[in-house]
Amino acid sequence: MMELRYNPLTDEWIIVSAATQRRPVQPSKTECPLCPGGLELPEEYDLVAFENRFPSLKMPPPEIDWYEKGPFRKNKSFGICEVIVYTSEHNSALPKMSLSQVEKLVEVWVDRTLYLSKIKQIRYIYIFENRGKEVGASLSHPHGQLYAFPFIPKRIEVKIEAMSKWYEEKNECPICSIMKYESEERKVYETESFIAIVPFYARFPYEVHIYPKKHYSTILDFSNREKKEFSEILKVVTMKYDKLFEQDFPYMMMFFQAPFNTEDVSPFFHFHVEFNPPKRDKNKLKWMASVETGTWTFINPVLPEEAAKKLRDTEVTL
Repeated sequence: MMELRYNPLTDEWIIVSAATQRRPVQPSKTECPLCPGGLELPEEYDLVAFENRFPSLKMPPPEIDWYEKGPFRKNKSFGICEVIVYTSEHNSALPKMSLSQVEKLVEVWVDRTLYLSKIKQIRYIYIFENRGKEVGASLSHPHGQLYAFPFIPKRIEVKIEAMSKWYEEKNECPICSIMKYESEERKVYETESFIAIVPFYARFPYEVHIYPKKHYSTILDFSNREKKEFSEILKVVTMKYDKLFEQDFPYMMMFFQAPFNTEDVSPFFHFHVEFNPPKRDKNKLKWMASVETGTWTFINPVLPEEAAKKLRDTEVTL
């Protein structure tokens, strides 16, 4: 079973995929399917991307038995789900990798985005990483994923609507406005081309956003120098996370870029990265319970300025 089902209460598509239930959970390093010689990658490699064996979306998609029955609507689960393995080193991670390896990873993200954006049915390309069992990662080998959607996901629609509204009222994108007024007290790290902050409106205690200082709508807009700086700031932020509590820090890392093969939103959509970590202290988690999940109204127990200071003062060396 693999199909899309429409929710008329929220105007969004839900992916139903029984294949995801069969994804492996790694019991030990010796059985890791992402290590060289493992199930997925039998040959030696450095960094690699491949289609997920247990996808939520597929090209071509399976046939479905019907499309519409009263309020119930289905559609084919067209799309692509890829796994991007950062390194062959099992015990590594984004903060532990060499800067040159992170730079190669950025090039892979750019390459896959460029390739998939040329498929006319693809509307949104979402790059992400789930790190740690606390956010549901089933494999500890350093890797992320990429989903190429045939529709624009609901939260992206909300972002587009909000950014468009701000642009119409202020004649400037909201992220460009934020960077004009952002203060040192929420800054975590900065390069010539990028800034990492704990946002004024952070939902998670140690949430960090990364913004390019120039108004870019997708990762494809970065110059070679900017791709290197992007690699640097990703590494520094994740190193600070690990150093903060002296432990492998779990997080959800999400890239938000403009849609493809649809209406141009580049004048107001500003590429950005969000880190949503579940930690609120060394041994405490911030759970998404009924209020957060049901209403999208988050309760943050840590003042953003305090979180930013802790991360800013956490010294790391590249």
